[in-house]
This record gives sequence, structure tokens and C-alpha cells, in this order.
Amino acid sequence: MFSQLIIVVTFLFAMILSVFRLPDSLPLMLAYLRPEWITLVLIYWAIALPKTVGMKSAWIIGLLTDALLGSLLGLHAFVFMLVVYISSSLYQRLRMMASWQQSLFVFAVIFLSQSVFFWTGQITGTVQWTNLYFLPSIISALLWPWIFIILRSVRRKFNIS
Repeated sequence: MFSQLIIVVTFLFAMILSVFRLPDSLPLMLAYLRPEWITLVLIYWAIALPKTVGMKSAWIIGLLTDALLGSLLGLHAFVFMLVVYISSSLYQRLRMMASWQQSLFVFAVIFLSQSVFFWTGQITGTVQWTNLYFLPSIISALLWPWIFIILRSVRRKFNIS
């Protein structure tokens, strides 16, 4: 029970980071440098504990994210389920990969998720193309080694298994 609470806290922290506003004095273009915090945490837990954080968890977190960000209801839930499916089906291979190889995987998965968001945004007319649209997937991949180390230390400190 305590381990599930710690996992929930990591997701809440990621959600807070996702909605954290940048100061008005900074250029709006810096918003594209924001990594996909929730997706990064979801990938970690899907790799570390694939039986605990699975499709149901991804669906619930996705619906909460949709409500939090005011996006199309079910969109994040669908994308997060896709991310968890890919991550948990490859979790044994990913555990054996070097950090830079895992970063490439994270880039590919987040790029795929952003492509789905962009595609649905184009259909609904809520997204316009910019050259910086896919920059968060690069930033997320660059941050992956540190996210992995931090969440692994949390998992080990609280003996989450």
C-alpha cells in the first residue's frame, strides 16, 4: 500500500511540473523546452514495475491529465496506454540497455505520442505547426538518464517492488 502511495506521489509531482507556468518575462518559445514529465515517469514505472503500473494505471493517469490540461477527454489516456504497452512489452530488453540506448527509446516513444497529439490536434483544429513542436521529445530523451536515476533511487529508498 505504501509503495503505491509513493508511485502516486511521483505522478502528482510530474503533473505539477507539467502545469507549472513559466514567468511572463521569458519568451513563449521556451515553453517548447518543457519535457514530457508525466510520460517520462510513466515510462520509468512501466519498465521498473510492469505488473504494478500497467494499462489501467495509464488510463487513469491519462484521464486525470486530460482533466488537468483541459484536453480532449481520453486523448492522453489513449496515448499513455500506447506508451505503457510499448514500454512494458520491451521492459526486459530496456533494462539491459545502456542509458543512451534507453534515451533513444524514450525519444522514439515520446515522438510517437507527440505525433498522435499533433495528428488529433490537426483534425480538431487546435494545433498549428511550428518547427519546435517535437522539441520536447528531444529534451525528454536528454533528461531520461537523470529521471531514471532519481526514480530508481526513490524506488530503492522506499523498497518499492
